[in-house]
Amino acid sequence: MSTTLAAGTSLDFTLAQQLTVIALCALTAYISHMALAVFNDGVRPFLLDFIQGRTTRSATTAVSFGLSAGFIFGLGAPMALSTGVLNPWLVFLPTDILGMLAPKKWLAPILGGAWGAVVVFGLNGANNVAHDLPVDFITAMQQMSTPILFLFTLFPVLAITKQFGRKWGAVAGVLELALVVMTMKVWPKTFAGSLAMAAGVLMLIALAVAKDMKQRRADRAAGVTEAVLEDDPMASLFSASAARLRKYLPLFMVLGAGVCVLAQMHIFGGGEATSFLIAKGQYSEAAQVDFYRVFGFIPLIATTALASGAYGIAGFTLVYPIGYLMPNPFLAAVVGAVVFAAEVLALSYIGKVLGKLPSVRDSSEHLRSAIGDTLQLAILFGSLMAANAMGGGLGILVVGGLYLMNEAMGRPVVKMAAAPAAVIVGGILLNVLYWLDLFTPIKG
Repeated sequence: MSTTLAAGTSLDFTLAQQLTVIALCALTAYISHMALAVFNDGVRPFLLDFIQGRTTRSATTAVSFGLSAGFIFGLGAPMALSTGVLNPWLVFLPTDILGMLAPKKWLAPILGGAWGAVVVFGLNGANNVAHDLPVDFITAMQQMSTPILFLFTLFPVLAITKQFGRKWGAVAGVLELALVVMTMKVWPKTFAGSLAMAAGVLMLIALAVAKDMKQRRADRAAGVTEAVLEDDPMASLFSASAARLRKYLPLFMVLGAGVCVLAQMHIFGGGEATSFLIAKGQYSEAAQVDFYRVFGFIPLIATTALASGAYGIAGFTLVYPIGYLMPNPFLAAVVGAVVFAAEVLALSYIGKVLGKLPSVRDSSEHLRSAIGDTLQLAILFGSLMAANAMGGGLGILVVGGLYLMNEAMGRPVVKMAAAPAAVIVGGILLNVLYWLDLFTPIKG
């Protein structure tokens, strides 16, 4: 299966796509202003103090900016330029910040809509300028697709190894390798990692559920009963948070409809691997990848939503894979609204179920950690491949040096975003050296 994108990836959107992005950015900024939902999982826990009046809007905005800026400019923008597909770091993280920044309710959607306009009208111009440069670092960044797609396949193996030990990790690794080889041989036009990831995630869930069931049987045999939680202050907080979110159910349904429609238009990918798959037109494979990611984020999103009273802009992210597969935007809007309504109404129940399945909760933590580990390696390796494509040894020196300097300086740019950001900075520097007649671009 080829994982190379065509050079000249376009960010030229139709009018309907432009209006959808602008309207959705306006809506998400408004929802952020109301502290009802944000995309950044790290920001959500801070919203409880804001909702309860213990901190100011400006202080919360500063937290949001500090936790999001590196992902916006170091990951979101480079990924969009290299794939021609929008992503949540570029679309939703800025509206988190702008919505919280707006001092008035009416100003938030204006600022969010303005950002949406920058995305749909500005990116294509930047993309065209970059492709016309002597050193085309945007096309070079497409080298990232192969390591991201194939190394991402291993995240269930890492999660199983961390939670259940080397023996089960080895079994999962051999199983996934066999499935990748088989898929490449039997179904060469299919993304080779899709079946392997499915098997790995199912294996992890089965092991976790089996462990929890075994523990519950042991507890019952020992006469251990479940604690009564009615007087638990956390249970009271969870109940109040769930009630707050249910109060705004119609607004969340509109949000779910909008996100699902954006995914249906196939100009948006929910993750790094998904963006490359969407760019290649492999929508069913993209849906599989994002569906498997859901299992790593449901416990995190549910518990932080119940603890803070603020939901996720993409909910449990189920609307991503559903949207990719919808035949038209009208059906996507209906299904997205229904999915979000079900998620919000089920939050309390999900919280209670997760409380009884500690190993499943742990699996979620291990999945997220494994996703981060695989993507960090894949993005770093892919960025060095891009550096080699645009500048050979000098390109690797510059990009690798910038990455190492970022590490040495205490990571002013977050680790996940540091390597793509270094490719862009390195590409600009190589163009400057070319104009000074100090560097000859490599011919691709």
